[in-house]
Amino acid sequence: MTGNFIGDFVKGRDLDARFGFYVARGIDLHRIIDEFTDKHPQVRNSRARLWDSYRHYARVIVDVYYDHFLARDWQKFHPVPLQQYAPQAYETLLTQEEILPDGVKQMLPYMMRGNWLLNYSQLEGIDRALTGMSRRTRFESNMEKAVHDLQRYYPEFEHEFGQFFPTLQEMTSRWLQENVKR
Repeated sequence: MTGNFIGDFVKGRDLDARFGFYVARGIDLHRIIDEFTDKHPQVRNSRARLWDSYRHYARVIVDVYYDHFLARDWQKFHPVPLQQYAPQAYETLLTQEEILPDGVKQMLPYMMRGNWLLNYSQLEGIDRALTGMSRRTRFESNMEKAVHDLQRYYPEFEHEFGQFFPTLQEMTSRWLQENVKR
């Protein structure tokens, strides 16, 4: 879980030596998920709907939208309720603080205080997240307006997530069976 979580913050190779076997596999899995997601036709449909308004930020926005559907419907995908899972996930990350990249160490307190994992289930949480991201972008992103597009096209994004996520689950399950056989 830790490796998957920090994947966006880790560059380079030789991950086993830097992080150990299991965290390195999590980073690998994160990269595989990103590649799979980028190529998936339903994700491409979602991004295309946003492209004219947000350009390359459409990728980030769709990721947040899909996080919303995952959090909203968490009970369909995981046996532990999200209200219990979120604090457990934060605690797991804190126990491995010495290996967390600086960007994660800076972000984690805000994530915990705002309980992002849980609050992504609500549109208000998505709005806060996208507005915060918009403030941190180097260029004008308009992400602070993106919750309106989620509301406007909610059924379409929901359908695309529903088509995408089972294929992602199947791919990750297969990858884990093939690559984490210890």
